[in-house]
Amino acid sequence: MAPALMAGYGLVRPAGWAVGDYGPGVWWSVAHLLFLAAVIAFVPVLLGLRPPGGLRGGRRLAFRMASGAGLLGAAAVAVQAVIDLVAGFVAADDRAMSDIFEKVQDVPGVMPVVYTVVPLLFWLGLLALFRRGEVPAWSPLLVLAGVVMAAISLDLLAVGALCIGLALFPMRRGLPG
Repeated sequence: MAPALMAGYGLVRPAGWAVGDYGPGVWWSVAHLLFLAAVIAFVPVLLGLRPPGGLRGGRRLAFRMASGAGLLGAAAVAVQAVIDLVAGFVAADDRAMSDIFEKVQDVPGVMPVVYTVVPLLFWLGLLALFRRGEVPAWSPLLVLAGVVMAAISLDLLAVGALCIGLALFPMRRGLPG
């Protein structure tokens, strides 16, 4: 479900641009609600990407570090989505929304924690949980392709989400829910 919700954001966003109404309003809110739901839906994925047979020793520590980094990054991305939603709800137009973002981002520490550094941990944690030998060889490559597409442009997010969804497909029975 998480990649599907993320792809939904990736499709609604350009649709809003196409109709000339992607700013404060319905398109913005729907897109960001989908993105927030996607991030929340990734939490069980980050917690459930354990290899069959359990974890021992260093592998347990590596799993905890990767899932912890992913969860920390997911929290930062969720905060970012909530900020975007609130700005979209309270702003009267694009300029007012930009002013809100500027005020939020001017708060010391907000840029690295919410927008630049910590959110990367979500993607890196997800990628680190795909270990060679524990999943088909193409799964980590698809996750990497999805992460790179998301990093290049939000316009590629739907395709990136599809890649991540395909990478998760072989593990669907082992994931919670």
